[in-house]
Amino acid sequence: MTLQIETPALLFSATSLILLAYTNRFLTVATIVRGLKKTYKEKENKIILLEIKNLNLRLTLIRYMQMAGVLSLFLSVFTMLLLFLEQQLFGIYLFGISLLGLLISLGLSFWEINISVDALRMHLSDLIEKETK
Repeated sequence: MTLQIETPALLFSATSLILLAYTNRFLTVATIVRGLKKTYKEKENKIILLEIKNLNLRLTLIRYMQMAGVLSLFLSVFTMLLLFLEQQLFGIYLFGISLLGLLISLGLSFWEINISVDALRMHLSDLIEKETK
């Protein structure tokens, strides 16, 4: 199997967009946490504390998603360097590890999205209960 130097370069645009999306998620969740912390200080509510705990888990997952995505991009660039230096075998293995990093990042993203959807459903559950009564 041979790997052309252009192949790892194909991941650049996709990985860059994914990292941008992760950063936007991080900023949104961080803003919500700050607001909830302020609200919790005003009126200590157990539900708000549970929401903050949920958001803390999401922030941790987003951090790991970003780390895996950056690692994937870094390894893709390093793969291109190895291919440029005509180290085909090492380049192929490193590119495989880069793809694994991207898969891990996407898997964590899937997990974080599920947590987010569950939290929104819990947040809306009181409205649904009122509607059914």
